[in-house]
Amino acid sequence: MGPVRTASVLLAVLLVAACAEPSPGSAPPPHAQPPADPDALVLRVEQVGGYTTPQDLAARLPVVSVYADGQAILQGPVPAIYPAFAWPNIQVLDLGADGVQELVDHALAAGVAEQGDLGAPHVTDMPSTRFTLRTAEGTHVREVYALTQTTGTGLTEDQLAARERLLELLTEVQDLSSASTPEDVPESWTPAAVAAVVEPWTAREEDTAQGLSPEPLPWPGPPLPGEPIGPGISCVVATGEVAGAVVTAAQGANMLTPWATPDGALWSVAFRPLLPDETGCADLQA
Repeated sequence: MGPVRTASVLLAVLLVAACAEPSPGSAPPPHAQPPADPDALVLRVEQVGGYTTPQDLAARLPVVSVYADGQAILQGPVPAIYPAFAWPNIQVLDLGADGVQELVDHALAAGVAEQGDLGAPHVTDMPSTRFTLRTAEGTHVREVYALTQTTGTGLTEDQLAARERLLELLTEVQDLSSASTPEDVPESWTPAAVAAVVEPWTAREEDTAQGLSPEPLPWPGPPLPGEPIGPGISCVVATGEVAGAVVTAAQGANMLTPWATPDGALWSVAFRPLLPDETGCADLQA
């Protein structure tokens, strides 16, 4: 077969391959554009489920939420103290358009748009890690149970390899709060609205035994307890100037602080800043 004949056959093969429909379950394209809307959520990584209280489940913040305008809202480091601060260390970092595109590419390479079996480690009461990726082509959601369990769990080599790619993505977004250069330093983020996840306050014997008896603080927000959203818990949302007053008060409190209402009731409140794509208490129940 001469050179011209060989080149013709090769060209025909390439054209057929280019026009072929992708097979079911095939790997997604390695590159996709973020949504055109600058306010759109592009990537969210969050922990869901696990053994904890209904209040903690509802008030849990995502690890990171990245928007098409480059804004990344993430959990910053917190001191390992007890009782913990009432207000979370929530930060914002401007990734720019290139940074957002890079995360989209990394999420695709990590398998967020894939559907292969990730296995079920032989452990109980662990949270799952949920990855939500939105591109101009559509939305992909992948959830993996006990992602950090990588050894001694009865998983196959293929499952471990797939989980390792997702674990690398989780580590990457967690590391966004660790600045490598001065321009990468995240700034404190103040939300426009705050959800308060509420339950009746009761003194715990173990805290009292350690001399932890915080004084009640006057509640500065909307009337408590609000609307029920789960077993024994309710929710209210503060906006505008009231949200500012709630943030200021929360920054001077800890997780054990009782919040007193005018009727003399005491409430335990977990503070959950609402993210730009969230509108109210219903967003905390996913």
